[in-house]
Amino acid sequence: MKNIMQQSLISTPFLLLAITFYTTTTSLAQLSPIQPPTITSSPPLPSTSASPPLPATTAASPSPGLNTVPLVPTTPTGAPSPLIPKGPTIDIINILQKAKRFSVLIRLLKTTQLINQLNSQLVSSSGSGGLTIFAPEDSDFSKLKAGFLNSLSDRQKVELLQFHTLASFISITNFDTLTNPVQTQAGDDARLQLNVTTYGGNQVSMATGAVNASVTGTVYTDSKLAIYQVDKVLLPLDLVLPAKAPALAPAPGKGLPKAGKTNSSAIDDGSSAGSDDGDGKVLPAEASNADVVVMWVNLVVFGMALVGGVVL
Repeated sequence: MKNIMQQSLISTPFLLLAITFYTTTTSLAQLSPIQPPTITSSPPLPSTSASPPLPATTAASPSPGLNTVPLVPTTPTGAPSPLIPKGPTIDIINILQKAKRFSVLIRLLKTTQLINQLNSQLVSSSGSGGLTIFAPEDSDFSKLKAGFLNSLSDRQKVELLQFHTLASFISITNFDTLTNPVQTQAGDDARLQLNVTTYGGNQVSMATGAVNASVTGTVYTDSKLAIYQVDKVLLPLDLVLPAKAPALAPAPGKGLPKAGKTNSSAIDDGSSAGSDDGDGKVLPAEASNADVVVMWVNLVVFGMALVGGVVL
């Protein structure tokens, strides 16, 4: 009995310790439960091979010969591409340089200083309808007659460039709204007419009377400026046809007396014109009014003497 009581006394502390340990563990588990670890998904890595953007679908499919993708792109809002330096104006020269096909056109715009006028039109006050420029490539200028550009005066070079410019913005799908003949910035003279024809909504052809050309692509377009590539230099008739020669004065007729001279002067010059009655007599060159008076006086005196003799 004594041994049993001793064992009970010894096991009691261990039982109390176990109960205390269990109670403490349960309380701690209730106070701060262990949460399972959360797995955060990392953002997907960008693909190394970016697929090209799909072209926007339009109602009418572009014709095979017309490239509708601009050589110098713009952002969707119509602002210039980041490749073009931001500034108060859109620099036409900078756009053409980005396209790398129009060095001759750039040189003509600079030497004639017409580029200053075109850039000013783009930043003019409200009411400006924008600009549309037809840009021939360097290879198109090389097809012209040798020495043609050098034979043009400064005024004719400006006229040639203005013939490639419309004083309004025309999108590639709105050329069919133009009325022929289309007036360019060169003027409305009959020798400066440009006729535009569209086929299928996207194919555009032009006739000047001297050449027939087509729009082959878009260089740049936004809401105010459109530059289209053409396959020929647009030559107006004014630069192809010869200038009108001034009317010549009529030559003096042969045999007619010189101005300011009378028939007597013609006789002095050696002419032998006969009298009107056809007797072949020539009037004396020195005949004067005094001689005629003397002749009539003699006739009167002779007549009176003859009458007096008859009476006697």
